[in-house]
Amino acid sequence: QVQLVESGGGLVQAGGSLRLSCAASGRTSSGYGSGMGWFRQAPGKEREFVAAISYGEGIKKYTDDAKGRFAITTDNKKNTVYLQMNSLKPEETTVYYCAEGRGVGEDRGNYDYWGQGTQVTVSS
Repeated sequence: QVQLVESGGGLVQAGGSLRLSCAASGRTSSGYGSGMGWFRQAPGKEREFVAAISYGEGIKKYTDDAKGRFAITTDNKKNTVYLQMNSLKPEETTVYYCAEGRGVGEDRGNYDYWGQGTQVTVSS
């Protein structure tokens, strides 16, 4: 069992930055490609992929929109993953979730554990 706790959400003006953190406790996944990811979900919409990183290989994946503005990093000693978000847009206001699983990428089915979410609000 893995518990994930997100933090770092809040209110920021358009163009500003936030850094989200997700601390994992318990026995995390192992094997090639396992790691953690960030998703977000607006009311009435499906949860969508933002970024992911694998533990061992350091493989990073982003959406085209996030590439160049967001950076995902991990501190394996602390079992924590970070999402640095820059140049935030008002339409990115929503709840952000971290996830942990066997195969990082866009497919939500590859993630076995989810955090409770942290609210990000970007004002215009």
